Amino acid sequence: MTHVKHPLLPRLVKILKGLGENVKLARLRRKLSAQLVSERAGISRSTLWQIEKGNPTVALGAYIQVLFALGLENDFIEIAKDDILGKKLQDLELLTPKRAPKAKA
Repeated sequence: MTHVKHPLLPRLVKILKGLGENVKLARLRRKLSAQLVSERAGISRSTLWQIEKGNPTVALGAYIQVLFALGLENDFIEIAKDDILGKKLQDLELLTPKRAPKAKA
């Protein structure tokens, strides 16, 4: 089975790198070693290093494990919470008039 690579847009790569930097800063602010965080998260040190670099091939589960180890797992819940565009689209659907059912003969 061949594995198809889907390249990320540069903007998305930048976002992942920023996320990785934020994770690393959170670890350093807590004065936790990479070894300790990786052990608490149940991942290898190299996986933590890849997360901190924003590697897009790291599993989402590893990211949440690291956030948990840092006490930031609730931040994950906030992703896409304020879906402003989705709410506007939903409201537009609600404003669309519905036709009354046809009368039975």
